[in-house]
Amino acid sequence: MYKFHNFITYFNGEPFIIQLVWLLTSILLIIVIILIIYLKILRSHLRTKDRIFEIYSKKNELLLISYLYAETEEGALSSEQQLIVKKLNRGIKNNFKQKIIISTLLKLRNEITGEMAESINDLYAQLKLKNYALIKLKNKNWDIIARGIRELRLFQVKEVHDEIIKHINHSKKEVRKEVHLYLVNLYNFEGLTFLNELETPISEWDQIQLLEELQKFDNQQLPDITLWLRSTNDYVVIFALKLAKIYNQFGMKEILIELLAHKSENVRLELIPVLTYLQVFEAKEILRRNFNNSNLDEQIAVLKLLEDLADENDEEFIIEQIHNENFEIRLLSLNILKNLNSEKFNGLELAPPESEFVKMVKFIKN
Repeated sequence: MYKFHNFITYFNGEPFIIQLVWLLTSILLIIVIILIIYLKILRSHLRTKDRIFEIYSKKNELLLISYLYAETEEGALSSEQQLIVKKLNRGIKNNFKQKIIISTLLKLRNEITGEMAESINDLYAQLKLKNYALIKLKNKNWDIIARGIRELRLFQVKEVHDEIIKHINHSKKEVRKEVHLYLVNLYNFEGLTFLNELETPISEWDQIQLLEELQKFDNQQLPDITLWLRSTNDYVVIFALKLAKIYNQFGMKEILIELLAHKSENVRLELIPVLTYLQVFEAKEILRRNFNNSNLDEQIAVLKLLEDLADENDEEFIIEQIHNENFEIRLLSLNILKNLNSEKFNGLELAPPESEFVKMVKFIKN
């Protein structure tokens, strides 16, 4: 008490700035102590929660495995299965237990295939878990919406299509990606009709994922892609061009030629390799005519097209390009000329001998 009294006397005798420093130091010390206590309590709580999660997950996993192996040949629920469904239904009413049940179902769904996977989907439907997933779709947080759509996709819930499609132009790409995968995974090529209404971008990675998903299906009959090739959304056009190439859409030749006048450079760059692959010879004249007004990337793409499709009608154009100011265009043109008309290639003037052009010709000859 005496020491405390001396401290107060000392404190009162100090300048205001020193008193303020002491006061702030004391407050910060108290805050640090409170935070340390809070973090210890939180860590203890999380450990307890993790233990409960692990115990309840194992319990549910055993119940679900029992459910799968208790199935009758007739397809009707056995008495044991009915009892398991009742137990699970009681757990679903608790949010924490509900998350564990869904997590366990997803884990099993990813580990098994065939009839057992279908049984998991049926159980998901019996437990009416789709109702909780639909609630997630109305959440304000985009990540919860995305998780809800993913869940409905993995459990193959088709009847919520109209609710899913509402998010087709969501502001977050993660949500849009889940919508795209849901539609394609559950409706195959028919699911691509979402492209009719898409106003937002599709990233290159998302396009790759969609194409991989489509190639899993036995039915490889692509619907008419005309509408998508004429879309006002450049991303839809680019994706449709990928479809045209992968699924050999030779019948789209006239529309593809029309796209040579598309306003988007990205679309035109994606188009030229498709024209090459489908061997649309009719496009060459347009490409030659527009060559000087095209940017460098398009010019290089045109020369790469001519590597595969050039004939004698392209010879004059190729000879013009062998002296182009761009190194890659010169190199491509010389290669094309060599394959197209070796006599003219061998007759090229090789002077002065130390010029870059002559070195290129000699390199290609060898």
